[in-house]
Amino acid sequence: MALGNEKYLAAFAPISLEEMACIRLMNRMDMKFVLSIDTLHRLLPMAARDYRVQEVAGERDIAYRTVYLDTPGMDMFEAHAHGRAVREKIRVRTYPASRLTFLEVKRKNNKGRTDKKRVRVSSLERMASEGGGEFLHRYARYGLEEIAPRLENRFHRITLVNRALTERLTIDSGILFHNLATGNETMLDGVVVMELKRDGRTPSPLSGLLRELHVRPAGFSKYCVGCALTDASLRANRFKPRIRSVLTINNAYKDE
Repeated sequence: MALGNEKYLAAFAPISLEEMACIRLMNRMDMKFVLSIDTLHRLLPMAARDYRVQEVAGERDIAYRTVYLDTPGMDMFEAHAHGRAVREKIRVRTYPASRLTFLEVKRKNNKGRTDKKRVRVSSLERMASEGGGEFLHRYARYGLEEIAPRLENRFHRITLVNRALTERLTIDSGILFHNLATGNETMLDGVVVMELKRDGRTPSPLSGLLRELHVRPAGFSKYCVGCALTDASLRANRFKPRIRSVLTINNAYKDE
């Protein structure tokens, strides 16, 4: 497990993947937060009464691997960098604990809603022969022949579900970016990216807890921040304030 999170999860009742099937939230409103690992360790005991934790094969802080694909001109990165409201990301995500891999298209519309489509594949290398091209033709702006792997992202994820089963909270830590074009790597081991996912604006038990800890919503794209941190040639002015705050959190952790 990453960064000693396991001892803070022992107080949570578990929820299985099967139980979570009714709250997939594939069309949802997202709210993100960026905080330190120390703040997370204060938050988790406060949340144990209202949330259950996803458990897969006995694990609660689960390893993820994502590979983002983009065009040679980095069109999907550029759309975000220029502040376009309508944008998409194409990625291959692997869940080692459950031995599942999916090709995913994540699209955001001009009303702030996120829609995600995915299809199961056996691997990044075999997705073309397993219907990946047809899937992208149906759901994405870009075809498989137009894109290539650009950024690998590894992290550990805790997934909490409120007891009313109306929302899901993902908590990512131990974040590593590896740029597949430049070969550069950046590790954000003191930074936590948290995302609240729910349909509409249903009340959340999390709101009061975050106010108490002085944590406010903060936009964060793993793909864009990861690219900006590992490729100096990219125009990333839009992300510089977020990168500065993230590096401040990370450097404070390293100095402890």
